[in-house]
Amino acid sequence: MVVTFKEENIKTLKHLFLKGYEDQDKNYAVYTSKEVYAHINYIINQYMNLPNLTVGNHAYEKNDGVSTPLSLCQEFYRHGSISPGNDTFDIDPFIEKECLSIYPLEPVKDAAIQDMNFTLDFKRLLSVKVYLIIKTINLQTVRHNELPDCYAFRTVILFDNTAHSGRIKISLDNHVQINVCKDWNISGSSDKDYHLTLILTFDSFIILACLVSLILCIRSVLNGLQLQSEYAMFFQKHYQKTVSMSDRLEFVNGWYILIIISDTLTITGSVMKIGIQTKELTNYDVCSILLGTSTMFVWIGVLRYLGFFQKYNILILTLRAAFPNVIRFLTCAVMIYLSYCFCGWIVLGPHHENFRTFNMVADCLFSLINGDEIYSTFTKLRGKKYLVWLFSRLYVYTFISLFTFMVLSLFIALITDTYETIKQQQQKGIPASELQAFIMECKDLPASGKYNDPETRTTAAPSSYLIETSCLTAPVPAEASCPDVCVCWHDG
Repeated sequence: MVVTFKEENIKTLKHLFLKGYEDQDKNYAVYTSKEVYAHINYIINQYMNLPNLTVGNHAYEKNDGVSTPLSLCQEFYRHGSISPGNDTFDIDPFIEKECLSIYPLEPVKDAAIQDMNFTLDFKRLLSVKVYLIIKTINLQTVRHNELPDCYAFRTVILFDNTAHSGRIKISLDNHVQINVCKDWNISGSSDKDYHLTLILTFDSFIILACLVSLILCIRSVLNGLQLQSEYAMFFQKHYQKTVSMSDRLEFVNGWYILIIISDTLTITGSVMKIGIQTKELTNYDVCSILLGTSTMFVWIGVLRYLGFFQKYNILILTLRAAFPNVIRFLTCAVMIYLSYCFCGWIVLGPHHENFRTFNMVADCLFSLINGDEIYSTFTKLRGKKYLVWLFSRLYVYTFISLFTFMVLSLFIALITDTYETIKQQQQKGIPASELQAFIMECKDLPASGKYNDPETRTTAAPSSYLIETSCLTAPVPAEASCPDVCVCWHDG
């Protein structure tokens, strides 16, 4: 509702203050001085008569009981003498700014800026900006048992003449500020208060559950890191070997890291959600990002339980095994991708609207990889100079051929090769690492009681204590001689 309300109000303001505006009009511009004055006068008159024109609950912003004025500003070169017919000019590039404030004291009919001693020198003019502040209240949230928010639309209408091409582009930008309403009253709000209390109770329970989960996962990760350090010191002391990074990572459960991140985001997002519902905060975007990301991580975490089944576990094993090679491959592919982005931005930027900025180039090329925007990219460059047209053909053809047919194919082959390797290992058996081989040296069963006897523990096999304390973080193969130790330690 928040996003829809903002979008509908922005569209409303465009129809209210832009003369002759139509939806999806990307080429909204004026071409004569008379049109410029007419559009500015139209904005002023619409603002003056806003209470009589709007069908919504729009109003002026007030400070100490005084309505905020409309600000009309122009930016221009301080001095300029331009004579295109003689190919001469004399310009001072220093930019000056002149502003005029118009208070909405009472409705004015046919107000004109010419009568307000506000003239425009179009040869020196860079831009005209009209600043408006319109306030409104989102009442539709009342139907959903939520308190309404108060909105302030800080609107800037820009007449852009920086190109001095004879075409002044007009645009309307909004900075939406959501505030807590100062004084409100909702009749018959007892049921709504009960509903709000129920939601706040549920959110508090979620925060408590996530906090407990967060503490337990952090404790498990710290224990794993401590055990990793002890194992590395033991291995260095008795075998004079350095533990490999892959064996070190066996002590750190990646799922716990994911749960820690998810719980942190959930707790933070839930606290913000409570603040929003009690009208102490209005950060809807930040709250939605936190809760949305945490929800995504929670559903990804469900794969952990599917991993207990061998048929489903192959996806997780493939992703984990292919990850290092995928990162190396993507590093090289990104370098080639960036080279095409910079090239297209520099060469095709002046000739094609999809290449005007670096971000637009990156989006356009990504669309080309997926098969979109190919025909429109060609047609928009059809009427350009022959050299630009030829370069665009070579540029697009080589990019599509390289990324669609080669880079993507190699990427798929990389994943497929890892998948086949994992399948073969599952059929023939996975070679034991040094850590797993070390764990399999244990020959003592839990019933022997050697784990609880300090004197016996010093003479027992060096892997016995490690198995007792690390079997949750370092999985023992099926052929290990003491698989029941894990269950014993976990239960105790």
